[in-house]
Amino acid sequence: MKTFLELAGGIAGIALLYYGADYLIKGCVGIARKLHIPELVIGLTLVAFGTSAPEFVVSLNAVFAGKGDIAVGNIVGSNICNIALILGICSLVKPLAVNRKLFKMDIPILAVSTLLLAGFLYFSGGVNRWQSFIFLLLMAGFVAWQCRAALKNREEAEALKAELEESAGNREYSIAVLILMAAGGIIGLIGGAQLFVNGAVCAARLLGVSEAVIGLSIVAFGTSLPELATSLVASCKGEGDIAIGNVVGSNIFNILFILGIAPLVRPFEAPGISPLDLAVMTAAVVLLIPFMRTKYQISRIEGAVLLAGYIGYIAVLAF
Repeated sequence: MKTFLELAGGIAGIALLYYGADYLIKGCVGIARKLHIPELVIGLTLVAFGTSAPEFVVSLNAVFAGKGDIAVGNIVGSNICNIALILGICSLVKPLAVNRKLFKMDIPILAVSTLLLAGFLYFSGGVNRWQSFIFLLLMAGFVAWQCRAALKNREEAEALKAELEESAGNREYSIAVLILMAAGGIIGLIGGAQLFVNGAVCAARLLGVSEAVIGLSIVAFGTSLPELATSLVASCKGEGDIAIGNVVGSNIFNILFILGIAPLVRPFEAPGISPLDLAVMTAAVVLLIPFMRTKYQISRIEGAVLLAGYIGYIAVLAF
């Protein structure tokens, strides 16, 4: 009976993820407009942090349980999924325009944090406390940069405010209602992801899949569903800055914050994470940079390449 409930809960979680993403987008975009904050900044911070909450919960629980493979596999697999699967699907639905401001700080931080994680895992097989301090210092610098950018661009955001408010279907809400919408969206995303992950892990264990593969594929995909739902909804609504900023910000948050906090609780090793997994994670970031720089747009062809790469990687894990 318990197994059936977990599998059924996984299906119910998909609905929670969709509606959670929808309300998070409405709330965050509304807050950005009312406070005159550029939507790119909201995508890189509040939305990214909110949709990365499932990764944080899953990885922290795995560390407490002494399951380093699931903790790290969740982060590595989620970052691969965020770029290759999510941006691949979103750009197939609608080519994604890239904000040039991403290349000032966000993309370099993503590249550096990815290389650091790959190096730490390859040479030491895990993440210890001094390595986690490096991640947290970079995270503090990233947040400070976003706050500075938000203040610097207030006038620019004010100039765009009138145009944004003319968008069809927009409805005015008070700041309190918008905060409640965003908070409710995050709760829905976390709950939906947890239900899905429980069902997916239950199914995987019935099939005898290892913990490392569970973390890299099923758990990673499940905890990335909030990013997928959020970015897809944002892309369909024409909020390209939210879609791309969400993925870039989530990947940065996954490494610098989650793997900055978790090892402080308990340093861990992840022997099940292979050099192939680290190479694919790094290659996804390296490939993304020229795709984003080409006409500052991720085209449908480039999206197809990313998606094909993800399918190939999952096929390798499966077989």
